[in-house]
Amino acid sequence: MGLIRIVFFIGLLYILYRLVTSPRKISKTDQPDIGRPNLPPQDILVEDPICHTYIPKQQAFVLEQGEKILYFCSKACRDTFIAKQGAER
Repeated sequence: MGLIRIVFFIGLLYILYRLVTSPRKISKTDQPDIGRPNLPPQDILVEDPICHTYIPKQQAFVLEQGEKILYFCSKACRDTFIAKQGAER
């Protein structure tokens, strides 16, 4: 029984020694942003003028009014905007 305790104690000391002396591996999230290229955003968020939600520009419903371009989250919001514009005229 005494020999098993000694072997166990030596194994435990070895494990602690390896934990203390081994270099810590740095993950990619721990590294600073030095040397990384500045990537452009994948898509720009635009605000819907009716419900004021933000949507990706590529997924938006578009309405061109002269030089002004409006973006909508759904066809229903676009139709509501068109109806309001018709009522104001």
